[in-house]
Amino acid sequence: MKSLQSGFLFLVLGLLAGAVDAQAPTRVRGTISAFDGKMLSVKSKDGGNVAIALAEKSVIVFTQPIPLSEIKPGDFLGVTSMKRGDGTLTAYDVRRFPKPLNPGHRPFDGRSDQTMTNATVSATVQSASGRDLTLTYDGGSQKITVPESASVSTLVPGKRSQLVPGAAVNLTARAGDGGKLTAIRIQVSPPK
Repeated sequence: MKSLQSGFLFLVLGLLAGAVDAQAPTRVRGTISAFDGKMLSVKSKDGGNVAIALAEKSVIVFTQPIPLSEIKPGDFLGVTSMKRGDGTLTAYDVRRFPKPLNPGHRPFDGRSDQTMTNATVSATVQSASGRDLTLTYDGGSQKITVPESASVSTLVPGKRSQLVPGAAVNLTARAGDGGKLTAIRIQVSPPK
């Protein structure tokens, strides 16, 4: 009897663990290939096409380009950088967030030569190679050079009309019945 109860307990715990895993959001990054108003088709970074449904509650944010001069001390940024051989960081994407989001400094996309720093600007200095930002977060800080070629934007509320072919997206979605993905949050950038 005791082994039957133990077996039943392990079965229930296994099912609960599977249900929790099934609820974990999926991240998709890539370029929009089509959008019909309800279904979004994204060519992901690995080359595959991913279909994602939009719901009424799907949140859309747009990366509105801004000049680097609008970045001031006290702003909260998400900065994607390349790490050079000497350890210095050079930004290729700078995004101003309306509020702090996942502060810290970490590798980006699992690569040792790319980093993501989400932090508050504590200083800005003009340098020969661009503008140097000092970003501070709990437990550390990073000095990052922002060259003229870097993309600089701020996140603003987005619209479905901005979901056009060629636009880059970074989104989170949840799998529902049959594995069909539904968008939770979509960050869309203007087509290049």
